[in-house]
Amino acid sequence: MKKEKVTEKVEKENDVITNDKTDTTVQKAKSLIIKLEDLVPFKDHPYKVIENESMTELTDSIKKHGILNPLLVRPLEGEDGKYEIISGHRRFYAAQKLGMRKVPCTVHFIDRDAATVMMVDSNCQRTELLPSEKAWAYKMKMEAMSRQGKRTDLTSDPVGPKSKRSNEKLAESVNESVTQIKRYIRLTYLVPELLQYVDDGKIGMRPAVEMSYLDEEVQRDIVDRIDESGGEVFPSHAQTRRIRQQAENGKITYDDITAIMDEKKPNQAPTYKVSENMVFEITKRRFTPQEFDELIKKALECYARELKRQRDRDAR
Repeated sequence: MKKEKVTEKVEKENDVITNDKTDTTVQKAKSLIIKLEDLVPFKDHPYKVIENESMTELTDSIKKHGILNPLLVRPLEGEDGKYEIISGHRRFYAAQKLGMRKVPCTVHFIDRDAATVMMVDSNCQRTELLPSEKAWAYKMKMEAMSRQGKRTDLTSDPVGPKSKRSNEKLAESVNESVTQIKRYIRLTYLVPELLQYVDDGKIGMRPAVEMSYLDEEVQRDIVDRIDESGGEVFPSHAQTRRIRQQAENGKITYDDITAIMDEKKPNQAPTYKVSENMVFEITKRRFTPQEFDELIKKALECYARELKRQRDRDAR
């Protein structure tokens, strides 16, 4: 144990991070065993660490096999001996649960913008990412790349071929289309409650994007209407477009929003199904779809006439 501590200390002291832009020396990443107490989560990182089945499986795997993939970290500026986690927050959490004192890490000597790009790239292939995680991750990477001198304003239309190339490069790096990235970034303009509904699958991407253009007061009114309905009424894409259009044309009130959201949506209209076997049992024959439609029409007309005769008899 003492030898490990000495070696680790020597390696830390031999690593000098410089901000001198004239220094072209690129320090190679190195492997270290670092104490958990010296690791700090990436500031404002968008990925949620939650207790679920996937976390249980990860914890069980680490307990049985150890951490096979080292955490990616970087030296934290202004904090001697501290490291900021770039990728591996779930492994860090699992290690804490298991009472581990140290974990294997790969240290990258890079600035925060480069670390942000690396953080997003190392997590973008995860299949279980929530919409909110993608939204904030893409926005963080966009802003980091912008500070690095790349024009990647994905909240508006690209300007010029250089911007287009940058947009496409960002899209390719996260395996999304430029249009889809724009949509995800728009989600960061939602109030937390609406964004949570998107994560929960109760609000779709298209209505969420429409709502992202509304000011906070109008978004809060939508949240209030959802709460008032007991979580039963959510705006459709068509409804959010109307709310946005009315808000842009002038002031929209809570009563206006309620009236729009309470309208019956096409997918809420009742549907009726008639079993083919039931029809065969009654008619003793099979029908083509066109014949079946005509049969239903005639049956309903006959039923309507019978109801009318019944009402006429009752009126006498």
